[in-house]
Amino acid sequence: MHGIKEKDLVYDWNTENKWESGFSRHITFDDETLRDGLQSPSVKNPAIDEKIKILHLIEALGIESVNIGLPGAGPHVVEQVTRLAQEIVSARMRVRPNCAARTIISDIKPVAEISQKVGLPIEVATFIGSSPVRQYVEDWSLDTLLRLTEEAVTYAVKEGLPPMYVTEDTTRAHPDTISSLYSTAISCGAQAIVICDTVGHATPSGARNLIRYVREKIVKPSGEHVRVDWHGHMDRGLGVINSIAALEAGADQTHGTALGLGERVGNTPMDQLLVNLQLMGYINKDLSRLQEYCRMVSQACGVAIPPSYPVVGADAFRTGTGVHAAAVIKAMKKGDLELANLVYSGVPAHQFGFEQIIEIGPMSGKSNVIYWLEKRGYEARPDQVDKIFAYAKESDRLLTDVEIVRLMQT
Repeated sequence: MHGIKEKDLVYDWNTENKWESGFSRHITFDDETLRDGLQSPSVKNPAIDEKIKILHLIEALGIESVNIGLPGAGPHVVEQVTRLAQEIVSARMRVRPNCAARTIISDIKPVAEISQKVGLPIEVATFIGSSPVRQYVEDWSLDTLLRLTEEAVTYAVKEGLPPMYVTEDTTRAHPDTISSLYSTAISCGAQAIVICDTVGHATPSGARNLIRYVREKIVKPSGEHVRVDWHGHMDRGLGVINSIAALEAGADQTHGTALGLGERVGNTPMDQLLVNLQLMGYINKDLSRLQEYCRMVSQACGVAIPPSYPVVGADAFRTGTGVHAAAVIKAMKKGDLELANLVYSGVPAHQFGFEQIIEIGPMSGKSNVIYWLEKRGYEARPDQVDKIFAYAKESDRLLTDVEIVRLMQT
């Protein structure tokens, strides 16, 4: 910004007396779009070629891990999971695949068969309910949960699969229960444990409390090197902030889906999580293809991106308001793109492949009209500016390009 540093133009209360987060460590991400995301009642199941394109975009964003399905669901899923695993091998991708499985041998066995067939280690995410309400509904005793845990993790280890042990509804589970379950899984060889906010119950303080409890009371005493994951949902709209709180409290990896697709109102939006952690300085990834990732998933799953959706929505960097546009235009006239992206936006558009868009509507000023005309190579004659401005003030929406050009020709 022409020698001026951003810190000279923005006082950042987000960093004032910042709580020590311990973010010197490396954190990673698990993309659940191709499994959890497809559990949304409103999506269509993408064709395999579309899933492969999504897989490549996950790789392009530098996301470290990807859930490629639940083979225990049947032959069709086995076929698609095998194809995705083969693509990871043939394209020499760095992303690590994992597959979901219930804590039963019949779900884990096809994961082992696919892994052996394609010659690729596949982390197996064996999941089981852990909350009192789930135990009551299912008529499960703790002894039953422990037996299933031991059988599943032991079998996965025997088959050469890295075990990721997942407790559903952890955020409503009793400490003694999760201590018993995780300790058993770790003693049987689990290399990762996943704390799940399955129904979106947690608040940020709850996420922090649970992560700290698991690390201090379970993982540390075990003496084993175990990765701790956080898996969040959006039922209370807290998926992103809960994931950040979990990471700050000591989680190693967090899960999410493109556009937050998933059961009910969805999982933590991976795209929003990446943007926030990048802007907070916790990660440093090339996110220039974030828009392509979101739009590919939108198209493949048949889910529209709302115009007001953060960063990748059509309105994210678009304004027709006079005061806002005037400030952006003044910044642009200084010849400073970063300044223009800063003055009326908390997200720097250029970092994510976007630019500020100024349009004309009932809340616009004449500066909007002048900018629009000059941006497109037209002369901003006073009579033309007045005509378009007067028409816009009588409109109930932003004008289209076609409307504006027609006005200039009449």
